[in-house]
Amino acid sequence: MKLSVIIVSYNVKHFLEQCLYSVRAASTGIETEIFVVDNSSVDGSAKMVKEKFPESTCIVNQENAGFAKANNQAIRQSCGEYILLLNPDTIVETDTFAKILTFMDSHADAGGLGVKMVDGTGKFLPESKRGLPTPAVAFFKIFGFSRLFPKSKIFNKYHLGYLDKDKTHQVEILAGAFMLMRKSVLDKVGLLDESFFMYGEDIDLSYRIIKAGYHNYYYPDARIIHYKGESTKKGSLNYVFVFYNAMIIFAQKHYTTKNARLFSMLINMAIYFRALLSIVSRILKNTILPLADAMLLYAGLAMIARIWEQNFVYPWGGHYPKELYLFIIPSFIAAWMISIYYSGGYDKPLSLWKSYRGLLSGTIIILVIYALLPEEFRFSRSLILTGTAWAIIALTFSRMLLHILHISEYRIHANNSKRFAVVGEAPEVQRVADLLQKALSNPGFIGLVNTGVQHGDTNGFLGNISQIRDIINIYKIDELIFCAKDMPAENIIDQMSALQHSQVEYKIAPPESMSIIGSNSIDTAGDLYVIDINSIGKFQNRRSKRVFDVVMSLALLVSFPVSVFITGHPVSYLQNILKVLTGFKSITGYHPVELSEHKLPEIRKGIIYPTDGMSNHTIDIQAIGRLNMLYARDYRISNEFRLLYKGFRRLGRK
Repeated sequence: MKLSVIIVSYNVKHFLEQCLYSVRAASTGIETEIFVVDNSSVDGSAKMVKEKFPESTCIVNQENAGFAKANNQAIRQSCGEYILLLNPDTIVETDTFAKILTFMDSHADAGGLGVKMVDGTGKFLPESKRGLPTPAVAFFKIFGFSRLFPKSKIFNKYHLGYLDKDKTHQVEILAGAFMLMRKSVLDKVGLLDESFFMYGEDIDLSYRIIKAGYHNYYYPDARIIHYKGESTKKGSLNYVFVFYNAMIIFAQKHYTTKNARLFSMLINMAIYFRALLSIVSRILKNTILPLADAMLLYAGLAMIARIWEQNFVYPWGGHYPKELYLFIIPSFIAAWMISIYYSGGYDKPLSLWKSYRGLLSGTIIILVIYALLPEEFRFSRSLILTGTAWAIIALTFSRMLLHILHISEYRIHANNSKRFAVVGEAPEVQRVADLLQKALSNPGFIGLVNTGVQHGDTNGFLGNISQIRDIINIYKIDELIFCAKDMPAENIIDQMSALQHSQVEYKIAPPESMSIIGSNSIDTAGDLYVIDINSIGKFQNRRSKRVFDVVMSLALLVSFPVSVFITGHPVSYLQNILKVLTGFKSITGYHPVELSEHKLPEIRKGIIYPTDGMSNHTIDIQAIGRLNMLYARDYRISNEFRLLYKGFRRLGRK
């Protein structure tokens, strides 16, 4: 056996599927065995591997054993002359394996090898080549000097930024995303150290290979796509703690006591520094726009109140009481902002309509509460209405300003529909186009691009791949989707690299798959279009569903003396309403069924089911599963009202 490919997977089913398709293609003509170690995934990964890739050996763990232990499980069973550790969120070129094996066969001194990695946009990933994290190297990396001086031999030894990324080099550390090693070398230096649960084990093993007298190489003639971040969410606090603690384990293992102590001190400083930055960044990111809105609204309302009191309420002298400015106006603003939040006005991309809807809802709430207040607290209904007008003007101005300044996170999108171009051959492009139509509620445009030499609008194609720049410009394409069945990975990477400055996004559609995968930047997890279910799992829809539950349960509670005669079962009806109000249940939810073809997003148990609107009450399990899937995939508030109307009599269901 020439090559053993080992992939450790944890809840990345769609990425794993795409990775395995590329591994299968790259293995053609090479004696290869493939191991997939599933670390107790719950997304159906193991089942998918067994059904679609029967040539692979699938090891299913009952718990998450960690990266090192899972890889070791497969290494011990492997028979290959070379061992390749490969991340599931990668795609290898069709000639990757042939190239790396040829290189290793001709370099007897090579113990390990890494390749050129690019992200989902075709940009080079600097972690493709790394140096040993000595205390000095770690210090410069942790505190940002390596980023300030990316080409410096002194400040950026971590990513070896001074080495040409397009030339072969001896390096110290290989990236765990793609780590090729001789089996004979592993027999000498040992397997991955299982004291590292995640991160650091690649550094430790790379260093042991060098200490044993071998060299590690960076080999850019072979390339892979690494979506970076789908297997592990790298922006989280948990990542900061796990990664830097792995560095401490490495230092204690390989450095002298003095250096290890210094390294540990630096790492602990970095942990708290990065954790603080992460917390502050997250707070600012989530609150900066609402805080700016609050200050803008308060300034305007205070000015309106001054004008109103001087010209209309107290023209001969006098002022509103200070309670207006201390309590009443802040209460108005709080009501508006809470309503904007629940209307989706702070969701990105920003929507003026959602902000207006929130403002109007907040105004109605304020007027209702105002009417219930004692006379001494009713300062002015006109102040509320003029304040609403100011809020509309102020928020419109602020959103337009953010949009004009091209601040990406706060851009206004009146129409969120994207314009797509699918690149491949018929009928695969048509299959992918149909998948897009089903996965997205409102794709703005879907054009087809041929990989051949046809020109013009031939058989429904806009043109061919050589005309892709013109197609992007003329048809205002937002996103390119490459059909992996018709385009080898190396051609896809070439196209992404060539189009880096065209402001388009990229995704890849694996053959015979119901998913389309991609990543917009090296810092974000891969975006995913799936025909199955993804709608009800969105944060905005979960929030809307909860608002619906609270509002309707309050309405049902108020109308209980009348509605109880319609539903019957007064005790269970009242219990259900209270459980919805307190968050233990939802008004609508899935019909309970033991077997389902789809893994549905988790939601609260419902009182009313999608099947309650069916006239035939003896529908089979498959039909129930399909109705549950449609409810999850095409979630809308209008569906909630429809189900409540049709299933109202079942609100007393036990």
